[in-house]
Amino acid sequence: MLNDQAENYQVYLVTGYTDLRRSIDGLATIIQGQLELDPFSNALFLFCGRRCDRIKGLLWEGDGFLLLYKRLDNGRFQWPRNETEARLLTPQQTRWLLEGLMIDQPKAIREGKPGAIY
Repeated sequence: MLNDQAENYQVYLVTGYTDLRRSIDGLATIIQGQLELDPFSNALFLFCGRRCDRIKGLLWEGDGFLLLYKRLDNGRFQWPRNETEARLLTPQQTRWLLEGLMIDQPKAIREGKPGAIY
C-alpha cells in the first residue's frame, strides 16, 4: 500500500531520527513547525526511527490524515541521518528507498543536460 501511495503524491523524506511514538498530531507539528511545510498539502511525508526497520508516513486525504506504518521483517531502510530536513524524492528515489537501497545511487546514470551535443 505504501508503494501505491508514493506513486500518486509528492514524497518528502524527513532526514534524521524521529520518535515513532509520535501520533498524527506530533508528526504534523514536525512538518509545520520544524520543516516549515504544509502538512495539508498533496504530499506524503516519510519518517524513520533509530532502528531503521520501520517507517511512518503521513498523508492528508482532504477529509483527514492517513497514517501509514511499515515494519520490515528482515533488513533496514537506508535512511539519511544528517540534520533534520525534508528532501523531495523523485519516484525512482522513492522506489529505491522502499526496496532498501540508498536514495543517492553513486552508479546511477545521471540525467543529461539538454543541448549538449558531442
